[in-house]
Amino acid sequence: MTSQTYRPPSADQIRRAPKALLHDHLDGGLRPGTIIDLAHEIGYESLPEHESDKLGLWFREAADSGSLERYLETFAHTCAVMQTRDALFRVAAECAEDLAQDGVVYAEVRYAPEQHLERGLTLEEVVEAVNDGFREGERRALANGHRIRVGALLTAMRHAARALEIAELANRYRDSGVVGFDIAGAEAGFPPTRHLDAFEYLKRENNHFTIHAGEAFGLPSIWQALQWCGADRLGHGVRIIDDIEVAEDGSVKLGRLAAYVRDKRVPLELCPSSNLQTGAAASIAEHPIGLLRKLHFRATVNTDNRLMSGTSMSREFELLVDAFEYTLDDMQWFTVNAMKSAFIPFDERLAMINDVIKPGYAELKSEWLFKQTAVTS
Repeated sequence: MTSQTYRPPSADQIRRAPKALLHDHLDGGLRPGTIIDLAHEIGYESLPEHESDKLGLWFREAADSGSLERYLETFAHTCAVMQTRDALFRVAAECAEDLAQDGVVYAEVRYAPEQHLERGLTLEEVVEAVNDGFREGERRALANGHRIRVGALLTAMRHAARALEIAELANRYRDSGVVGFDIAGAEAGFPPTRHLDAFEYLKRENNHFTIHAGEAFGLPSIWQALQWCGADRLGHGVRIIDDIEVAEDGSVKLGRLAAYVRDKRVPLELCPSSNLQTGAAASIAEHPIGLLRKLHFRATVNTDNRLMSGTSMSREFELLVDAFEYTLDDMQWFTVNAMKSAFIPFDERLAMINDVIKPGYAELKSEWLFKQTAVTS
């Protein structure tokens, strides 16, 4: 808590606050109704439910079940209906609209092009469909009074062998809406060092990349992502807490890796609700983000999979406000961290911080003054 007098932001203020999102999966954020529509269009008959509310509930319960098989099944359904240009365009456009409606002004949304080739699309056609969808979603959002900028992160699956191909694809489209590269998938047994050729290529091309690391496998995954692969950011990175000791008297000692991550200002793409589902914390109140924020790590707040977690950026901040008594100042701190860590040019990041984010929070923080005046007058 940064303010002397605690004033919790209301749910409406949290929604209206400008937010920046770095870790969101396109195939983990579909509207349930859209899944049903697309399944009907292509004759996909394997959905577990055929009513929007029931399907949304099924996704959340499957993700909460503790069963890896059920969790992975959720993505089998979403990817199954994202195999045509029209489907990808629609999903991307709705993603941008939904984020903007939630107060997100900047987002980097990731997806794996190699998972959308089952009906004959090429990798290039997948990327172009998603990029076009994001641009359409930005236009629709603006028409409804919301501004958002969406960049794409192209993801390679760490258990596959196409990382270099996807990295080259990301580099070819870097001036057409793709802002960087990522690898995702099971950490255990599939270290990021298997894809060193892709990371070396991206570094030679002066391009940006993040790596899913430190979500399930822990410190070795983080160390490899940073010291072998040269990641700009850590996707999750929540297990850095394993290198931090908290004594009974409250004093804190950082291990060498944790100290390096903090000293180098390595961004952590933390996803509180998702981390609960994967067992990184038992509750939001026990989530490492509380300590990492106190210790001034470059922590950011993210959604990961909005459909599977039944969440949004506003929901994530509501949970953190309740658990840690965060204020609008704390929300601004997390948001500025995210914007500083974005994969767009420095001057554009700075303009977003100074012209959009800070003024937005200043306006929200001033509202209590006028409310107080109205009450006393």
